[in-house]
Amino acid sequence: MAATHSMQTQLFINGQVSRALAALFSPRHTHKRQYVDSKSGETWKVTNPATEELITDKVQTAGEADIDAAVDAAAKAFKDASWKGIRAADRAKMMLKFADLIEAKAGEIARFETIAMGAPLSIQTFVAHTAAEVFRYYAGWADKIAGEQYPDDDGTYKIVRYEPLGVCAGIGAWNASLILFAWKVAPALAAGNTFIFKTSEKSPLGVLSLGALIKEAGFPPGVVNLVTGDGRTGQLLAQHMKIQKISFTGSGATGRKVADAANKSNMKRCTLELGGKSPAIVFEDADIENALNYCSQGFLLLSGQVCAAASRTYVQKSIADKFIAQLKERFDAAGQGMGADTLAPTTMLGPLADKIQFDRVMSYIESGKKEASLVTGGKRIGEKGQFIAPTIFKDPSENAKIYKEEIFGPVGIVKTFETEEEAIRLANDTTYGLSATLYTQSVTRALRVSAALESGTVSVNSSHSPSVQTPFGGVKQSGIGRECGKQGLMNYLEPKTIHINMKVG
Repeated sequence: MAATHSMQTQLFINGQVSRALAALFSPRHTHKRQYVDSKSGETWKVTNPATEELITDKVQTAGEADIDAAVDAAAKAFKDASWKGIRAADRAKMMLKFADLIEAKAGEIARFETIAMGAPLSIQTFVAHTAAEVFRYYAGWADKIAGEQYPDDDGTYKIVRYEPLGVCAGIGAWNASLILFAWKVAPALAAGNTFIFKTSEKSPLGVLSLGALIKEAGFPPGVVNLVTGDGRTGQLLAQHMKIQKISFTGSGATGRKVADAANKSNMKRCTLELGGKSPAIVFEDADIENALNYCSQGFLLLSGQVCAAASRTYVQKSIADKFIAQLKERFDAAGQGMGADTLAPTTMLGPLADKIQFDRVMSYIESGKKEASLVTGGKRIGEKGQFIAPTIFKDPSENAKIYKEEIFGPVGIVKTFETEEEAIRLANDTTYGLSATLYTQSVTRALRVSAALESGTVSVNSSHSPSVQTPFGGVKQSGIGRECGKQGLMNYLEPKTIHINMKVG
């Protein structure tokens, strides 16, 4: 751990990477690497939320001059023949090599994520492998971006081309940094764009470590740039006049600021994924064991710090008492494992991401104790680390804070319903609409209810786990646009219509 603690975390701009990070991956070739310090001179610290141990106090903040440098590098690369002039199949080869490199170093990259934001190494290793798969998926799209043509029956031959936008930017959340990096960067590169990605200040280390791999994969300088910083850095990206699109994952309040800055600058395109307050509906004909597994283990993944987590569980009244009792047992059992070494391969639940998030979740718990019946949890685990016991509240009022607002922690609520219509009404009674789940053995009910739910994604008989093959995103205040699937690719392309007068010549 000593090498990690002394780590320098500079910026990756125009193909330059921190010597310290490069040495961790390719020590024999360190002399070929360069690093760039932020011009702002500002730094902040990262603390391991499981141990409260200082990881580094030298994470650098990208200021205006740094963002301008990154944008200039990306703009130059976009027009350079080394990127714009190569075959789509060659872009795909770089992406595939990058995926292989991520996979080969998954354990090391995951370790950076674990020590920064606390998610167990087993989870973050899976996240790293998933990021590699996202790059492989979009590499497959790179040479398959087809245009359209329409007949000249009216004397005009009509063509539609799909062209890259130019310089794009992404701002990631801290809960699954590597996946969010892949969701934003991979489709943009497949389409021929260049990119600037800002990590969350809570979890910058894993993504910054990718700089060495970006160089090794053969991407030309400036094609992918990595910057770090807080909300001020994100604001600089959102308002930059030379960035054509920005994709943001995070809170609704920050998402609105990103959208406002994008509109007030050059009206750049926005994709916003802004969280949720997702429902899980358990009907009396459900496979109860399966529903219990997903409503406990599925919900508690990353200690509830998942945007699509189903934090509102609705149980049909005829099975409610037994279901809630068994759900409590599973939450209590999960809590027994919290506080363990997050770097141990068997650890499945970790702490909250930092003290700020811990305090925020605890404030909701204290509010919940006044608004609902506490079934289990509701307290800190241990004297060190940001661990909170898996918590269930029962029957909050429909205006309670814990019922209406996204908590983003291991805190769920349970309510009962009698009819299908009531369940749908309760599930839709939210300003969010990112994800929903339902548990039933009736296919017709599953189709009927999934159609009625006001949500961008619905899963039947499981928690919702995004797939790179299908669009992911929300309705209502859960955001705008989609990531993943073909839709995620098309969001980085601009249609150009060409009409040719066939009566001339």
